[in-house]
Amino acid sequence: MKVLVVYDSQYGNTEKIARAIGDAIPGARVLHASEAGPSELESVDLLIVGSPTHGGRPMGAVQIFLRKAPATAIEGINIASFDTRFSSGLAKVFGYAAGRIANPLKKKGGNLIVEPEGFFVEATKGPLKEGELERAASWAGEVLRSVP
Repeated sequence: MKVLVVYDSQYGNTEKIARAIGDAIPGARVLHASEAGPSELESVDLLIVGSPTHGGRPMGAVQIFLRKAPATAIEGINIASFDTRFSSGLAKVFGYAAGRIANPLKKKGGNLIVEPEGFFVEATKGPLKEGELERAASWAGEVLRSVP
């Protein structure tokens, strides 16, 4: 199975989560969103995309990736999404990035196989809350078990 994990990261926390997910999936490739073009999507069986949450949305590189990814490359592939976030009152107003990553992928024909997931940081710049890297690896296993 060909697995691609695409991420953006501002302070390194989301990259750590993306790499923990990639390390838990044998043979997975992990790429920054700015490096993931249409050719990287060829023959992908599972695409996992993640970003920090900024104002309830994913960061710019992931937004560009989502816009530019051709529907022909996404249609019919299994998808999952994640974000990094911290608990705050503003999150209740603006929401989180993971769902806003999943939606355009679904609109392009992707098959969402697990609900979007959030991983927690202590504050805007981090660090990750204790145990989140292990939880990311565990979530990767859940994603793999959900592939039809």
